[in-house]
Amino acid sequence: MRKNLIRTTTLAAMAVAAVLSLSACEGGPGSAGTSSSRSAAQSADKGQEAEGGGGGKAVGSGADTSARSESGSPTGSSAAGNGTSASGSGGNGNGHTGRYGQVCGANDLTWNASSETQAGGYILISVKAKPGITCSLPAALPMVAFGSDGTQAGPAEQAVGEEVELSGATTAYAGVNPKTTNTNGGKELNEIITSVSEDDRTDPVSLHTGSITVDKPIVTNWHTTAQNAVPGDGVDSH
Repeated sequence: MRKNLIRTTTLAAMAVAAVLSLSACEGGPGSAGTSSSRSAAQSADKGQEAEGGGGGKAVGSGADTSARSESGSPTGSSAAGNGTSASGSGGNGNGHTGRYGQVCGANDLTWNASSETQAGGYILISVKAKPGITCSLPAALPMVAFGSDGTQAGPAEQAVGEEVELSGATTAYAGVNPKTTNTNGGKELNEIITSVSEDDRTDPVSLHTGSITVDKPIVTNWHTTAQNAVPGDGVDSH
Protein backbone atom coordinates (compact mmCIF):
# COMPACT_ATOMS: atom_id res chain seq x y z
CA MET A 1 0.00 0.00 0.00
CA ARG A 2 2.72 2.32 0.96
CA LYS A 3 4.72 1.37 -2.04
CA ASN A 4 1.74 2.01 -4.24
CA LEU A 5 1.27 5.47 -2.71
CA ILE A 6 4.92 6.31 -3.22
CA ARG A 7 4.72 5.08 -6.81
CA THR A 8 1.57 7.07 -7.44
CA THR A 9 3.10 10.18 -5.92
CA THR A 10 6.26 9.68 -7.94
CA LEU A 11 4.29 9.22 -11.16
CA ALA A 12 2.20 12.27 -10.37
CA ALA A 13 5.32 14.33 -9.72
CA MET A 14 6.86 13.09 -12.94
CA ALA A 15 3.69 13.93 -14.80
CA VAL A 16 3.63 17.44 -13.32
CA ALA A 17 7.32 17.86 -14.13
CA ALA A 18 6.69 16.66 -17.67
CA VAL A 19 3.79 19.05 -18.06
CA LEU A 20 5.83 21.94 -16.69
CA SER A 21 8.76 21.00 -18.91
CA LEU A 22 6.50 20.78 -21.96
CA SER A 23 4.91 24.14 -21.12
CA ALA A 24 8.33 25.70 -20.72
CA CYS A 25 9.46 24.30 -24.07
CA GLU A 26 6.33 25.52 -25.83
CA GLY A 27 6.46 28.90 -24.13
CA GLY A 28 10.08 29.61 -25.12
CA PRO A 29 9.86 29.18 -28.90
CA GLY A 30 6.33 30.60 -28.98
CA SER A 31 7.43 33.71 -27.13
CA ALA A 32 10.44 34.01 -29.36
CA GLY A 33 8.24 33.53 -32.45
CA THR A 34 5.78 36.07 -31.19
CA SER A 35 8.58 38.53 -30.36
CA SER A 36 10.17 37.92 -33.74
CA SER A 37 6.82 38.42 -35.46
CA ARG A 38 6.27 41.66 -33.59
CA SER A 39 9.78 42.87 -34.41
CA ALA A 40 9.31 41.92 -38.05
CA ALA A 41 5.95 43.68 -38.13
CA GLN A 42 7.44 46.78 -36.52
CA SER A 43 10.35 46.68 -38.94
CA ALA A 44 7.91 46.33 -41.84
CA ASP A 45 5.88 49.25 -40.50
CA LYS A 46 9.00 51.35 -40.19
CA GLY A 47 10.06 50.30 -43.66
CA GLN A 48 6.66 51.26 -45.03
CA GLU A 49 6.84 54.57 -43.19
CA ALA A 50 10.33 55.13 -44.54
CA GLU A 51 9.25 54.22 -48.06
CA GLY A 52 6.08 56.26 -47.77
CA GLY A 53 7.96 59.28 -46.47
CA GLY A 54 10.72 59.00 -49.06
CA GLY A 55 8.27 58.36 -51.88
CA GLY A 56 6.12 61.26 -50.83
CA LYS A 57 9.11 63.58 -50.76
CA ALA A 58 10.31 62.33 -54.10
CA VAL A 59 6.90 62.84 -55.68
CA GLY A 60 6.58 66.18 -53.97
CA SER A 61 9.95 67.25 -55.29
CA GLY A 62 8.95 66.08 -58.76
CA ALA A 63 5.73 68.06 -58.54
CA ASP A 64 7.67 71.07 -57.28
CA THR A 65 10.14 70.70 -60.13
CA SER A 66 7.31 70.31 -62.61
CA ALA A 67 5.57 73.31 -61.10
CA ARG A 68 8.77 75.33 -61.36
CA SER A 69 9.18 74.22 -64.96
CA GLU A 70 5.60 75.16 -65.69
CA SER A 71 6.02 78.47 -63.93
CA GLY A 72 9.03 79.00 -66.17
CA SER A 73 6.96 78.36 -69.28
CA PRO A 74 5.31 81.80 -69.29
CA THR A 75 8.79 83.32 -69.41
CA GLY A 76 9.51 81.21 -72.47
CA SER A 77 6.21 82.25 -74.02
CA SER A 78 7.01 85.86 -73.26
CA ALA A 79 10.35 85.46 -74.98
CA ALA A 80 8.60 83.96 -78.00
CA GLY A 81 6.11 86.81 -77.92
CA ASN A 82 8.94 89.32 -77.83
CA GLY A 83 10.55 87.50 -80.73
CA THR A 84 7.36 87.76 -82.69
CA SER A 85 7.01 91.40 -81.73
CA ALA A 86 10.59 92.01 -82.80
CA SER A 87 9.88 90.39 -86.14
CA GLY A 88 6.83 92.61 -86.55
CA SER A 89 8.89 95.65 -85.71
CA GLY A 90 11.46 94.56 -88.24
CA GLY A 91 8.74 94.27 -90.86
CA ASN A 92 7.42 97.72 -90.05
CA GLY A 93 10.91 99.11 -89.78
CA ASN A 94 11.76 98.02 -93.29
CA GLY A 95 9.24 100.53 -94.60
CA HIS A 96 9.69 100.96 -98.30
CA THR A 97 12.40 98.29 -98.49
CA GLY A 98 9.97 95.58 -97.34
CA ARG A 99 6.86 94.18 -98.96
CA TYR A 100 5.36 97.62 -99.55
CA GLY A 101 8.67 98.78 -101.00
CA GLN A 102 8.49 96.32 -103.89
CA VAL A 103 8.18 98.52 -106.94
CA CYS A 104 5.28 97.60 -109.19
CA GLY A 105 6.04 96.26 -112.61
CA ALA A 106 3.54 96.45 -115.45
CA ASN A 107 2.84 92.73 -115.07
CA ASP A 108 1.96 93.17 -111.36
CA LEU A 109 -1.05 95.30 -112.25
CA THR A 110 -4.48 95.15 -113.82
CA TRP A 111 -4.76 97.95 -116.37
CA ASN A 112 -7.72 99.83 -117.80
CA ALA A 113 -8.17 102.85 -120.08
CA SER A 114 -11.30 104.93 -120.63
CA SER A 115 -12.11 108.01 -122.71
CA GLU A 116 -13.19 111.05 -120.68
CA THR A 117 -14.79 114.25 -122.02
CA GLN A 118 -13.70 116.65 -119.29
CA ALA A 119 -11.07 119.31 -120.15
CA GLY A 120 -11.46 118.83 -123.88
CA GLY A 121 -11.21 115.07 -123.66
CA TYR A 122 -8.46 112.78 -122.36
CA ILE A 123 -7.62 109.15 -121.64
CA LEU A 124 -7.88 108.01 -118.01
CA ILE A 125 -5.56 105.14 -117.12
CA SER A 126 -6.37 103.19 -113.95
CA VAL A 127 -4.36 100.40 -112.33
CA LYS A 128 -4.82 97.96 -109.44
CA ALA A 129 -2.45 95.40 -107.98
CA LYS A 130 -3.27 91.86 -109.00
CA PRO A 131 -4.66 89.57 -106.24
CA GLY A 132 -2.01 88.67 -103.67
CA ILE A 133 0.38 91.43 -104.77
CA THR A 134 1.34 94.50 -102.78
CA CYS A 135 3.66 96.99 -104.45
CA SER A 136 4.40 100.68 -104.91
CA LEU A 137 4.13 102.92 -107.93
CA PRO A 138 7.30 105.02 -107.91
CA ALA A 139 7.27 108.80 -107.62
CA ALA A 140 7.86 109.05 -111.35
CA LEU A 141 5.96 109.84 -114.51
CA PRO A 142 4.15 106.89 -116.15
CA MET A 143 5.59 105.92 -119.53
CA VAL A 144 3.01 106.37 -122.30
CA ALA A 145 3.96 105.85 -125.94
CA PHE A 146 1.99 106.16 -129.17
CA GLY A 147 2.44 104.33 -132.44
CA SER A 148 5.36 102.58 -134.01
CA ASP A 149 7.54 105.69 -134.02
CA GLY A 150 7.69 105.66 -130.20
CA THR A 151 6.22 109.09 -129.54
CA GLN A 152 6.09 109.50 -125.75
CA ALA A 153 3.90 111.70 -123.59
CA GLY A 154 5.61 114.52 -121.75
CA PRO A 155 4.80 115.68 -118.20
CA ALA A 156 1.46 117.39 -117.59
CA GLU A 157 2.56 118.57 -114.12
CA GLN A 158 5.52 120.67 -113.06
CA ALA A 159 6.52 118.48 -110.11
CA VAL A 160 6.95 114.75 -109.73
CA GLY A 161 4.18 113.09 -107.74
CA GLU A 162 4.35 110.90 -104.64
CA GLU A 163 4.81 107.16 -104.39
CA VAL A 164 1.51 105.27 -104.36
CA GLU A 165 1.08 101.96 -102.55
CA LEU A 166 -1.20 99.44 -104.24
CA SER A 167 -2.89 96.48 -102.60
CA GLY A 168 -6.35 94.99 -102.78
CA ALA A 169 -8.93 97.44 -104.11
CA THR A 170 -6.65 100.49 -104.03
CA THR A 171 -6.60 102.15 -107.46
CA ALA A 172 -4.17 104.64 -108.96
CA TYR A 173 -4.92 106.95 -111.88
CA ALA A 174 -3.02 108.85 -114.55
CA GLY A 175 -4.53 111.14 -117.19
CA VAL A 176 -3.29 111.36 -120.79
CA ASN A 177 -4.04 114.21 -123.17
CA PRO A 178 -3.01 112.85 -126.59
CA LYS A 179 -3.19 116.21 -128.42
CA THR A 180 -2.13 119.53 -126.97
CA THR A 181 -1.76 121.55 -130.16
CA ASN A 182 -4.23 123.80 -131.98
CA THR A 183 -3.25 122.55 -135.41
CA ASN A 184 -5.02 120.02 -137.55
CA GLY A 185 -2.00 117.77 -137.63
CA GLY A 186 -1.34 114.60 -135.73
CA LYS A 187 -1.57 110.89 -136.25
CA GLU A 188 -4.64 108.80 -135.81
CA LEU A 189 -4.31 105.84 -133.43
CA ASN A 190 -6.60 103.61 -131.41
CA GLU A 191 -4.29 102.39 -128.64
CA ILE A 192 -1.50 103.46 -126.33
CA ILE A 193 1.53 101.59 -124.99
CA THR A 194 2.18 102.17 -121.30
CA SER A 195 4.19 100.99 -118.31
CA VAL A 196 4.64 102.02 -114.69
CA SER A 197 7.56 104.35 -115.40
CA GLU A 198 10.53 104.88 -117.69
CA ASP A 199 12.54 102.55 -115.43
CA ASP A 200 10.03 99.69 -115.61
CA ARG A 201 11.89 96.67 -117.01
CA THR A 202 8.81 94.50 -117.47
CA ASP A 203 6.94 94.30 -120.76
CA PRO A 204 4.72 97.34 -121.42
CA VAL A 205 0.98 97.01 -121.77
CA SER A 206 -1.12 97.86 -124.82
CA LEU A 207 -4.42 99.59 -123.99
CA HIS A 208 -7.22 100.10 -126.50
CA THR A 209 -8.50 103.68 -126.47
CA GLY A 210 -10.69 104.04 -129.53
CA SER A 211 -9.79 106.54 -132.21
CA ILE A 212 -7.51 109.35 -130.98
CA THR A 213 -5.40 112.04 -132.63
CA VAL A 214 -1.91 112.25 -131.22
CA ASP A 215 0.21 115.40 -131.31
CA LYS A 216 2.55 116.38 -128.48
CA PRO A 217 0.79 114.26 -125.83
CA ILE A 218 1.15 114.77 -122.07
CA VAL A 219 0.49 112.57 -119.02
CA THR A 220 -0.03 113.28 -115.32
CA ASN A 221 1.68 111.65 -112.38
CA TRP A 222 0.05 108.73 -110.58
CA HIS A 223 -2.77 109.83 -108.27
CA THR A 224 -5.06 108.08 -105.81
CA THR A 225 -8.17 109.85 -107.14
CA ALA A 226 -9.39 110.24 -110.70
CA GLN A 227 -10.19 113.92 -110.11
CA ASN A 228 -6.51 114.69 -109.57
CA ALA A 229 -5.52 112.92 -112.78
CA VAL A 230 -7.11 115.40 -115.21
CA PRO A 231 -4.25 116.49 -117.50
CA GLY A 232 -5.62 119.78 -118.82
CA ASP A 233 -5.26 120.86 -122.43
CA GLY A 234 -1.55 121.61 -122.25
CA VAL A 235 -1.89 124.43 -124.78
CA ASP A 236 -0.08 126.94 -122.55
CA SER A 237 3.12 124.93 -122.78
CA HIS A 238 3.42 125.22 -126.56
